[in-house]
Amino acid sequence: MIFSSTLATAAFLFVLGLVLGSFYNVCIHRYLSGESIVSPSSHCPGCLTRLRWWENLPLVSYVLLRGKCRSCGQAISPRYPAVELISGIWLLALYLEFGLGGAWAVHLVFGGLLIVLSFIDLESFVLPDVMVLPGAVGAFACAALILDLGWRDSLLGALAGAGAFFLLQKGYKLLKGVEGLGSGDIKLMLLLGALVGWRLLPLMIFLSAICGLAVSLIYIYSPKGRGMQTAIPFGPFLSLGTMLTILWGPEIWQWYLY
Repeated sequence: MIFSSTLATAAFLFVLGLVLGSFYNVCIHRYLSGESIVSPSSHCPGCLTRLRWWENLPLVSYVLLRGKCRSCGQAISPRYPAVELISGIWLLALYLEFGLGGAWAVHLVFGGLLIVLSFIDLESFVLPDVMVLPGAVGAFACAALILDLGWRDSLLGALAGAGAFFLLQKGYKLLKGVEGLGSGDIKLMLLLGALVGWRLLPLMIFLSAICGLAVSLIYIYSPKGRGMQTAIPFGPFLSLGTMLTILWGPEIWQWYLY
């Protein structure tokens, strides 16, 4: 009975994650297009045809429509199923790691925010202040009031993370004469540092760098890449490194130390 209950809860949370991922897609697309999140109703960005209910089913609709708009045949961006799947996996992984409770709820919210920010950054090289800065304040408040982290560790993590990236930005510009790191990444580090705390901050940055390096090498040497001149946003990798740290950071750190 316990196993069946756990399995049912896990399945429900995965589906809930898919549904939330559908909402994240709305936030991403409408920020990039400048539209309101509230209106108009869901529609094809190409022909503006209003979508029917069955065309809004997470993952399922993409498969049923074979990745194309029913009305005009325009290809549907693979971002839509990707965001939905990532969101579903995130909720499921949080449940398996933390169970249901305050930590699960906090990381659900901030994981969703990081997913939205990451895909906006991937398409526009922008990390919107209107999302990042309130998120940083919220992360600090949640760390102080809900998580075991505490306000001191959270504050030190935010200041150390943002400070390190500020020095990195200025140092790179001094050496190379060009910007190598955006100010949005510095502001994002306020949020991420507050969320993981100063103790896990080095691990988070290391994991982010490893993920970024692996993907960058693939992209740089792809047919569409421009070699070492290829511009690649770092925000998505910082977010991924943070999500990995939230899930397994203490275990990875303990394994490394011992």
